[in-house]
Parts: sequence; structure tokens; C-alpha cells
Amino acid sequence: MKLGELAARLGCTLEGDAQVEILGTEGLESAKPGDISFLSNPRYAHELPRTRASAVLVTEKVVIKRDAKMPALAALRSENPYLDFARTIEFFHSPQKYLPGIHPTAVVAKSARIGEGAYVGPHCFIDEEVEIGRNAVLHSLVTLYRNVKIGDDFLAHSQTVVREDCRIGNRVILQNGVVVGGDGFGFAKRADGSWHKIQQHARVVIEDDVEIQANSCIDRATVGETRIRRGAKIDDLVLVGHACEVGEDTILCGQVGLAGSTRVGNRCILAGQVGAAGHLEIGDGAVISSQSGVPTDVRPGALMSGYPAMENKLWLKVMAALKRLPELQKTVRELAAEMARIKSAEK
Repeated sequence: MKLGELAARLGCTLEGDAQVEILGTEGLESAKPGDISFLSNPRYAHELPRTRASAVLVTEKVVIKRDAKMPALAALRSENPYLDFARTIEFFHSPQKYLPGIHPTAVVAKSARIGEGAYVGPHCFIDEEVEIGRNAVLHSLVTLYRNVKIGDDFLAHSQTVVREDCRIGNRVILQNGVVVGGDGFGFAKRADGSWHKIQQHARVVIEDDVEIQANSCIDRATVGETRIRRGAKIDDLVLVGHACEVGEDTILCGQVGLAGSTRVGNRCILAGQVGAAGHLEIGDGAVISSQSGVPTDVRPGALMSGYPAMENKLWLKVMAALKRLPELQKTVRELAAEMARIKSAEK
């Protein structure tokens, strides 16, 4: 693809030779002639002068300085280089296509209804009363329990499981090992200290354009429902507990854990290893930094850090004070000793 054509398709302003042939995409450090790269994080600006890429996506503010021995570097000026680079990747790397059909080793119940254009791979199991929309792709060993309903353009990678009665919208992607609708962790304690299992029969609902990545679990509840709203993205090894709600376009990063009945608002970001105590609400647009523990409600738009989670500015002050704690402790001991000396002298 010519660089000029690429700039037009992305809606970017081109600075450089429009006839340069672009053959692929790569990072600044590993790019070679014919590649296009991007710069969105200032931390990597030092790579610009020596990258071997033919072109780079950058914002209007970025000044491109080249080493004297390096060839000219074309620039595509973009309001969002990271997003436009993601769009560029799609021009050169199309998803694999699968011919419609059901593999002979798949087990499909007679009452199941599978939409036009679907591919069902080896050793899949589709139980009674399952409904799947058009153009689904089910890789090997996918299991759909009884009465599951799924929309169009569903993609399930190998060894994913969707349990009974769950509902999944359109254009949903489940990566390897995802379990939707596993039993919530619910037990009632008996007088003798043993545990009685509470039936978990409420459904999980996953709305349109959700992606759930590898080995994450979305648990069903005893009453009500667990719901993942439109456009949410859930990373690897995440647990969404029973009766939780995850808002629209919210991101849950790796190893996040939501205890039961947690409600996360729209467009929130919970960074890696954030834990929520349950029966609480995280407001729209809140950001919670890595390894934070959330014991209480979080106001909309808050930036929270630490355990227990507190406003980020306060947490930074606490961490700064913590670093000085040995010095402060020494000072307190010295002052205590001086006070004791003064009192002794007064006697």
C-alpha cells in the first residue's frame, strides 16, 4: 500500500513521499524499511532518530530529528497515533477465515439452532435449546450448556465454556479458557462449622462488543444476574463474582477480582490486581491503580491508589512519608531521650 493511500484511509496529514510503499507494521525499535510504526508514549521518543521504519504515526507536536546517516522518515500526523496504528494493523493482517460447517467430531443437540455461516470446530459440544447467531466461529473443545442464547459474529477460542441459560450479545469474543456462568462462590455456614452450598441458578448476561480474555471467569448468582455491559474489555485471569455489574466500555486489567454484588460504572479502568470487597459501587469514569484494594464505594471520576484505596494524591503523600519513616522514628527516639534527660535534670 502506498503511503499516500494509507494516509487518506486513516484521515492523517502526510509529511513525506506519498509513493513510499508500506508493507507492514512494527515497533520503532524493530522496524525495517517498508514498515510503518508509531509514537504515542514520550518514553520512546529516543527511538525516533534511529528507527529504520519508512514512516511513523505521530501527533502534531512531535518534532522528528534524524541521525545524519539515516534515510528520511515520513510522518503521518494523527490526533491519536495509537488508535490509528491499531487501524493500520488491520489493513495488513486480516483475521483468519473459516469455511462454514460443523466438524464431524462436534456433538450438536437436535434442538440446537445454529445461524447461517457458522463454523463449529472439532470436539465442540452444543447442548439442547442452544441458539447461535450468524457467522459464529467456535474453535475446538468449546462447550455451550443447555439453553444458551448467543448473537451474531460470536468468536469462542478453544476450551471456552458458556454455562446453562446464559445470554451473549453480538460481536462477543471469548479467548481460550474463559468460563461464563460458573457457580458463584456461595455457601451458608452450618452450626457445626461445615458449609451448605447455595444454589447458583441466575444467569450471566454479556452485552454486545465485549471481549473477555484467557482464563477469566464470570460467575452466575443465586438471584438477579451478573451483567457485563456493552463494550467492556476484560483481561486475562479476571474474576467477576456473582451478581456483579461491569459498565459500558470499562476495562478490567489482569488479575482483577470483583467480589459479589460489586457494581462498576461506565468507562472505568481497574488496573492489574485490583480487588473490590463486594457490595459496593465504583462510579463512572473512576480509575483505580494497580494492586489497590477497594473496601468502600468510589465516587465517579476518582483516581484511587493503595490499600485501603484512597485518593491518589493522598496516597502519594502517604508513600512519601512512609519512605521517611525510619528517619522519623530515629528523630522521635532522640526527642524522647532528650525529654527524659531534661526531666531527670529538673529533679
